[in-house]
Amino acid sequence: MKIVIDTNVVFAALKSQRGASFKLISLLSSERFSIAISVPLVIEYEAILKRGRLSTAITEKDIADFIDFFCYIGDQQEIFFLWRPFLPDSGDDHILEVAVASNCDAIVTYNKRHFKNVEKFGIRVLDPKEFLIELGVIL
Repeated sequence: MKIVIDTNVVFAALKSQRGASFKLISLLSSERFSIAISVPLVIEYEAILKRGRLSTAITEKDIADFIDFFCYIGDQQEIFFLWRPFLPDSGDDHILEVAVASNCDAIVTYNKRHFKNVEKFGIRVLDPKEFLIELGVIL
């Protein structure tokens, strides 16, 4: 299964080691699923993580290493067609674009309401817990 992980899931995973988002991120190297990334998405990850209120134990180097890891394991997708504006929050259109271009099965996000009508593209919208249940990682 190939997914796009919304920035809010990545942020939540780095903010707390409890919960579904952390479990999802900890499974990235397991090869149970793959992730699609794009330049705009990686830039957003970096911007949000660096300005966010993460634990003081997480340094900018930790964030850079995390982003490097995402880039290493992610399927890097170039975007040749823009679906803008399509979503209620136009700031999320780039997530839809990478999902469509990379033929993803799902977008994993805590903001499901931002991704209305994405099913038209054959893409499901799941929160981290729903995704982990589907993987069979949690009941």
